[in-house]
Amino acid sequence: MSDLKALMLASPRRTLAVAESLTCGRLQARIGSVSGASEFFLGGITAYSLEEKVRHLGVDRAEATAVNSVSARVAEQMARGACVLFGSDAGIGTTGYSEPSTAWHVDEPYAWWGLALRQPGGDYAVHHGRVDLAGLARVDAQERAAAAALDGLVSWLRERAAGRRT
Repeated sequence: MSDLKALMLASPRRTLAVAESLTCGRLQARIGSVSGASEFFLGGITAYSLEEKVRHLGVDRAEATAVNSVSARVAEQMARGACVLFGSDAGIGTTGYSEPSTAWHVDEPYAWWGLALRQPGGDYAVHHGRVDLAGLARVDAQERAAAAALDGLVSWLRERAAGRRT
């Protein structure tokens, strides 16, 4: 976790905000456990329902409705929305299923995490990843998704720092 702080405070110094659904605050708790997180972490929002994702994060209603708010694009939109809502340079969004869902034909739980990073000129670079949560209990699935999202951010920032744009 100290890598996160070092990467966020390296030049160019960045701020971070979070938009969570599936992880329901667990990602914010992980970030907040880093000594000195207040130097880069602006805050987060848990937007569990479609209405809150649309209202607070600017998620596209039609696109999210079609996939029950669970897709790479929705996670990226949530990350971008967190940046806009908090005025941060970087954002993380999480969405997924922490349990099987017969209504959505999901036999094994999984999650998407999305990242957004403000670029010069105000546009955002986005990136995402998927994490398999099969066999995990609900809370363990949420914890695993939060860890994967944070690992994804750290890896992406490392790659960018090394000059490899993804």
